[in-house]
Amino acid sequence: MSDNERYELALDYATRMHSGQYRIGGDEYITHPVAVAEIVRKQGYGVDYQIAALFHDLLEDTKATERDLMKNGANDEIVEAVRVLTKDEDCVMHDYVRGIRRNEMAFVVKNADRLHNLRSAFCTSNEFKRRYVSETKKWYIDFSDEIKEAVNSLSQKINV
Repeated sequence: MSDNERYELALDYATRMHSGQYRIGGDEYITHPVAVAEIVRKQGYGVDYQIAALFHDLLEDTKATERDLMKNGANDEIVEAVRVLTKDEDCVMHDYVRGIRRNEMAFVVKNADRLHNLRSAFCTSNEFKRRYVSETKKWYIDFSDEIKEAVNSLSQKINV
């Protein structure tokens, strides 16, 4: 199967699994993983990283299983990155972020995920923006210069 075919298979699967889910602003949820995959692509990463971006919320937010990911375009490296990116109910943030930093693919995808969320937070309440900026500063601010810029931009909008 070609890289393009794998990506299309993964996109179709992620779209089906996120069906009926919506972002805070009302957009279909799939627009978020697609945007994250696009950021990853523009940063020069290949199809495996892009598929990890499409799948990054599936284990946490849908009934998808690791086995399902493998049937729909993933490989062991992608599944491991998605596993690292998945918060469970007992998540300890220090351990979660440390795991992300240790997995290059998870790190790239989390950076793009956080960046897209910061850039699209304009439609959220000021309280949400404040909490999101605070969390980003505490855990993710050093992931990239783009995250720093996005935090500064969002902070200016709410006078943080």
